[in-house]
Amino acid sequence: MAIRILVLGGSSEASALARLLAERSDVEAVLSLAGRTARPAVAPIAMRSGGFGGVDGLIDYLERRQIEAVIDATHPFAAQMSRNAEEACARLALPLVVLTRAAWEPVEGDRWLEVADANEAASALGEAARRVFLTIGRLSLPAFAAAPFHHYLIRAIEGPEGLDALPHHELILARPPFTAEDEEQLMREKMIDVLVSKNSGGEATYAKVAAARRLALPVVMIRRPKPAGTPVLHEPAQALDWIGHHLRAASPRGV
Repeated sequence: MAIRILVLGGSSEASALARLLAERSDVEAVLSLAGRTARPAVAPIAMRSGGFGGVDGLIDYLERRQIEAVIDATHPFAAQMSRNAEEACARLALPLVVLTRAAWEPVEGDRWLEVADANEAASALGEAARRVFLTIGRLSLPAFAAAPFHHYLIRAIEGPEGLDALPHHELILARPPFTAEDEEQLMREKMIDVLVSKNSGGEATYAKVAAARRLALPVVMIRRPKPAGTPVLHEPAQALDWIGHHLRAASPRGV
């Protein structure tokens, strides 16, 4: 019998892991998405969409589906889902590992101001009107209603709601990856004064950080939520090794 794995998705790492798991006959995996993207890419393994209903709902799902291990490959800023997974797996004594890309680190030439969240980022922009490139995802935009006097260039995959609270804005709908050259050209054309970004890590969206460095622009960088005590992996292939090495001793069937 195959080992039953739940992959909490929402990242490129989750998609890459799904492709690897699809090739394994000894693993029965389900990729779970939060349902915030209207048209997610189709995965080569079983998929479910939508929330679980908190920790208790997740526990109920894990028990009903007889899940034997969980891989948290959500977006690095999906803190609530990660907390729910940690508590649910602890209560059921299920193995849990986090699969996430490594965070970006500042290098020579970067002008970062690191802040804890979107509210701090909005405050860090100051009182004088600036042209701000916002690349933080649509769910964090409401925080910037506290600073409506700035001009915001907003880039998102899908159209966000509540933009009326930002009277001076321009919306660009685009999906990464982007090149540093294109990002630099965009920032020049839009006369950007400051970049606001989450420290999502990975290569797909790093080009904006490199472009800001080239232009000597300041970057307001939102730190990741503090990690819990769950083990962390950075490569999908490592998650396959984890399945094999961690579960072989616990499961008489092996992998």
